[in-house]
Amino acid sequence: MRIPAPRTIATAIGTALLLAGCASVTGGDNLATIEPATPAVSPSGATPDGTVQNLGVSIDALAFDPTTNTVAILTDDETRLQLQSEGSQPRDVVLDGAATQIATAPDGRVLLPMNGRVQIVDTASGEKTSITVDGDARSAVFLPDGTLAVGLASGEVQVIDTAGDVTKTVSGLASVDALALTNGDLTALDRRQTSVTEIDLDDSSLGMALRAGEGATQLATDPFGRILVTDTTGNELLVFTTDPLIMRQRYPVPGAPYGVAYDERTGLVWVTLTEENAVVGFDISTGIPVEEARYFTVRQPNSVAVDTADGTLLVGSATGDGLQRIPLPAR
Repeated sequence: MRIPAPRTIATAIGTALLLAGCASVTGGDNLATIEPATPAVSPSGATPDGTVQNLGVSIDALAFDPTTNTVAILTDDETRLQLQSEGSQPRDVVLDGAATQIATAPDGRVLLPMNGRVQIVDTASGEKTSITVDGDARSAVFLPDGTLAVGLASGEVQVIDTAGDVTKTVSGLASVDALALTNGDLTALDRRQTSVTEIDLDDSSLGMALRAGEGATQLATDPFGRILVTDTTGNELLVFTTDPLIMRQRYPVPGAPYGVAYDERTGLVWVTLTEENAVVGFDISTGIPVEEARYFTVRQPNSVAVDTADGTLLVGSATGDGLQRIPLPAR
């Protein structure tokens, strides 16, 4: 059942509290930090919309690889990757550690950062390789030149070349929990500082930083160079652009927003509400988010992705209630 989108009031702003200027920082030991925000504990909810596939395990993260039209599902306490493609039997890949997230990469690959390595899995074959990392990897993204940027729990960003050597290190953050590459610019999300920060790879230094609400948790990007961040503690959706780093939109989203994904087919940003077992689609094209759709979800909807091949919204339950598929009408 689709829930009608309620009327809401916008609070979009164009600036935000500046945390740091364009300067190099050598260490993050003395930074003022908070306990990282977490999703709300979801109550028992209404019947989920769409269909639900029972996997028998909780879902820790989701991603959709458009190159091979494969859904990648992180399960078993983040130690197993299940790959689902239409017309094929699901394939399981046992990982070499517990991954913190799934990030899509070029050529039909996904990146799984973990302690001591970034595991790379080919979504077509299930073949896995690894790049060794000196530290606890929390995030990873391939740069345009083929090198790999890795964010560490220690607050460092390392750039690793194709030979596996660290060519650059940028220090100064408390933790690097997500990385965004937009229009060639690299930006880091730091949950312990609830901030987003430009990474200046030319100078191996931190650039401008902005506070990201009261407890930022998840990050996604879109083809227009926007960085979409959920502020779970502050109940907001935040939208940033880079060069220079600016907060473009800030919008109230009650219900402990957590998972976030962008749908290129409909142009909507999808945000899961862990306090309400719901997922909401926002149109952010006008500069002020407009709620376009809202659906009931499986319990504890911590992860969301969009199957761009057939226009299906994917929602994963972190309590073992299954993988939800919601067909989305074209816009």
